[in-house]
Amino acid sequence: MPAPLPVDRSGIVVAVLAFCGVVVALMQTLVVPLLPSLPHLLDTSPANASWVVTATLLSGAVCTPVMGRLGDMFGKRRILVVSLGLMVVGSVLCALSDALLPMVIGRFLQGASFGVIPLGISIMRDELPPAKLGSAIALMSATLGIGGAIGLPVAALIAQNTDWHMMFWAAGAIGAVDIALVLFLVPESPIRLPGRFDFAGAAGLSVGLISLLLAITKGGDWGWGSPITLGLLGVALVVLLAWGYLELRTAQPLVDLRISAKPQVLFTNLASVVVGFAMFAQSLVFPQILMNPEVTGYGLGKSMVVAGMCMAPSGIVMMLVSPLSARLSSTYGPKVSLMAGTVVIAIGYALSVFMIDAVWKIVTMAVLSAVGVALAYAAMPSLIMQAVPISETGSATGLNTLMRSIGTSTSSAVIGVVLANMTMHTGGREFPAHDAFTTALWLGCGAAVVGFVVAVFIPGRKPSEAGQIPAQTRQDSTASVRTSS
Repeated sequence: MPAPLPVDRSGIVVAVLAFCGVVVALMQTLVVPLLPSLPHLLDTSPANASWVVTATLLSGAVCTPVMGRLGDMFGKRRILVVSLGLMVVGSVLCALSDALLPMVIGRFLQGASFGVIPLGISIMRDELPPAKLGSAIALMSATLGIGGAIGLPVAALIAQNTDWHMMFWAAGAIGAVDIALVLFLVPESPIRLPGRFDFAGAAGLSVGLISLLLAITKGGDWGWGSPITLGLLGVALVVLLAWGYLELRTAQPLVDLRISAKPQVLFTNLASVVVGFAMFAQSLVFPQILMNPEVTGYGLGKSMVVAGMCMAPSGIVMMLVSPLSARLSSTYGPKVSLMAGTVVIAIGYALSVFMIDAVWKIVTMAVLSAVGVALAYAAMPSLIMQAVPISETGSATGLNTLMRSIGTSTSSAVIGVVLANMTMHTGGREFPAHDAFTTALWLGCGAAVVGFVVAVFIPGRKPSEAGQIPAQTRQDSTASVRTSS
């Protein structure tokens, strides 16, 4: 094992990695203010314009576990820099684009940077002293929500007051700063997983995930019973089953399914799916209620910028709650933190059903739900790392991040169907009905309850073991350590 960084240096490393995580998470909401205008800006149809969002989702899903494995094998900092470099290239390409195809390619490259968060968690596990590890991982995990919440008002302000290309120029510039900070301030871990990269496994996982997520995200446009949607679901099922069969028989698999089948890893990943579903539901509901016109009877008639500012406090709260989650995990174990988070999310959604008639109420409910998300998200990497060897950290945490992405994608599809099918007509326009939003909130509440039930089945650990890496795991991983050249 490498010697942990001095505490004073570790704070700088945590700050740099967390900043990288926030910037990458910004890519999720960067184009949200542009969505109504994208068909006009890119001279295309609304259905085609949706690929600007879908491309990033697909790329992120595929690249997150792949980048994690590459980091385990070739150096986490090195692959972190590569991921950030892809984001910069994608941002510049989008900034130079006025057509659909280059924009989609640029967004695809931006999505390839989503592996930064699990890579950052892996670097922290390798380099930080034990006393700093829990709070650092909690903060890094929470950057998924922090960046998404902060990104919406920032992007809206830029889009409203400058040329829309400036959003991408700004993203590219910040990404370049990230790369410089990582190169100068973040050390490269000597821990490696020797062997060859599993190209067949990466290809199989890519085909399976792309088929699954395309069916989920585009099923509403194509029709859930259409041949293409059903065909993609069929392909996903067959390919992922075949992929799992081959991975179990591969000496050095992309994802070690035997480790992933451990109850602690398996149930944590299942909880990640449903918590991801619950987390994303409010981001689809609250902004629309804030922005829909008052003539609907429930809309509050606010601008995109104001709606974004209303959601921003939830990101700040997630950052502030992360240390609390780490202390809770240290005292009672991350399983308790995860369960507490799901309970808070469920309470937040249940109360929200009756509190969406004023701005301050929506802000309060968004903040309450964010507290739950911060508790849950911060606990998940700790649960994963308790159960996997240190040489598998990148791929294991990458898979966990992927599970969250599948949850948010499913949430987007399901909530989208609810809002599209429960509508009202007023002022010559069609809007989701009030009951559609309350139904969506109850679905988020139900997902949080399911997350609590799943978390109950995660094997418990004594509080003294919380956040610790088992001694045998450390000894086993030492055999795979080699000093980087």
